[in-house]
Amino acid sequence: MTSPHAPAQLPHLLWAVEHNRRALVPIAVMVIMTIVAMLLLGLTVLQAGAAASLGSAILALVPVIPLAALFLWVDRWEPEPGRMLLAAFLWGTSMAVLIALVSGTVLNITWEAILSDLGAYAFSLAVTAPITEEICKGLFLVWLFTFRRREIDGIVDGIVYAGLVGLGFAFTENIFYLSGALSTEGIEGGVVTFVLRCVISPFAHPLFTIMLGIGLGLAVQSARREVKYTAPIIGLLGAMLLHSLWNGSTLLLGGYGFMLVYLFIMLPALLATIVLVIWQRRRLQRVVAQQLPAMVEANLITADETPHLACLTGRRDWRATVRQRHGREAADAVREYHAVVTELAILYDRIQRGAIGSYRARYEPELVHGLRAARHRVISQPIALRTAAGAVPRGNPYYR
Repeated sequence: MTSPHAPAQLPHLLWAVEHNRRALVPIAVMVIMTIVAMLLLGLTVLQAGAAASLGSAILALVPVIPLAALFLWVDRWEPEPGRMLLAAFLWGTSMAVLIALVSGTVLNITWEAILSDLGAYAFSLAVTAPITEEICKGLFLVWLFTFRRREIDGIVDGIVYAGLVGLGFAFTENIFYLSGALSTEGIEGGVVTFVLRCVISPFAHPLFTIMLGIGLGLAVQSARREVKYTAPIIGLLGAMLLHSLWNGSTLLLGGYGFMLVYLFIMLPALLATIVLVIWQRRRLQRVVAQQLPAMVEANLITADETPHLACLTGRRDWRATVRQRHGREAADAVREYHAVVTELAILYDRIQRGAIGSYRARYEPELVHGLRAARHRVISQPIALRTAAGAVPRGNPYYR
């Protein structure tokens, strides 16, 4: 029986070849962004000295590793291409900072000519910086949404990419602030700045940008036209507002406004985001489990694979068993196979809900061909495809 989701024909180019061609532009852009990041670091060295800059870079790196690991953990169901995740981080560290720095400087000069010194400073802190920085960080997400729509197919993807952009921006900005504090106030000033920016609030910039990521994710998931148009705008405005409240809090109540905003706005926003991620991950598991039978019917997967494909534990055990028995190459092939299954399940869910629009004609044949190509690579390790993932946990509601 033919599945209603089966494509009329496959693309003329092999999926892998087309995929590799698409990789060239991101790689070239990443090289440019790396150069820009190095130039920004060089600027810091000129202003604060090599020792302060090196120490600042090391301190600024402290929150990057655990937060980046957290975003990658969130992305386990449908891992995004490593080069795109790296590009998101590099955009935040380089181009977003550079564009925000130039545009903010121009605007601040204007405010200084119009307002008093105190008024110009407050306006720059609470208005100019949130607007320019969130737009500059968001440009990468808008580019993904416009030209690489397949990379963002839901709220989780939007959160992951936005979080990494914000994390990259915070990394470079922290180097600036830490080097300035170390060069002017010594170790004591550096420690205070480190605690405030890297210990108490390392999630601030990622959280701001995540608001736009959520908006773009909603636009992709929703079948309602008004949501598709308004959600990204609301997300960007939410990022700017949250950023403005955070920056402006230092001007309120003699500094106590910072703690009030931190306790009653930032932490609740962070907890709400965590709850949203958990809910979306569970939703994604349901989507995958519901779409697997259609893939079996279309002869894209086999029925005995569905219990293992329907939960992360089953997939993990499958890959672990394959890696132990047949090596890393076979396990990597199985990992790619799992990722394409998830991506195709999401596409079928969006088709059923009428949330895909004209992109279906392009993405469905591409993903089906990609799934078959991934399966072919797994079949080249024949035992790997037949290797059961061990026992799927009895607590898995999708185990059959």
